[in-house]
Amino acid sequence: MDSEDPKVLIYFKATGDAPILKDSKIKASGSNRFVKVIDHLCRQLRRETLFVYINSAFSPNPDELVIDLYKNFGVGGKLVVNYASSMAWG
Repeated sequence: MDSEDPKVLIYFKATGDAPILKDSKIKASGSNRFVKVIDHLCRQLRRETLFVYINSAFSPNPDELVIDLYKNFGVGGKLVVNYASSMAWG
C-alpha cells in the first residue's frame, strides 16, 4: 500500500449571497472523502447546509475521494469548489 498521501489545494469560491471566507484556500488529504471538505466549509461558515459545486458545474457525490475529483476536474493546480446558500446550478 502506498504510504504517500498527496495533498490537494482546494480553493473555495462564494457564489450568490454566500459569505466570503477570510481564508479561501486549504490543503486537504487526497484520501479524504469530499464530505470532509463540505463539513469543513459548513463549520467555517457556521451553516448546517450548503450547496457545493466543482468548477461551477456539478455537485459531486460526498463519498468521492478528493484526489479523484482533483485528477479529473482540477484546474491550474487546484480544485475549485464553489459554494452557495441556495441552489445555484442544476
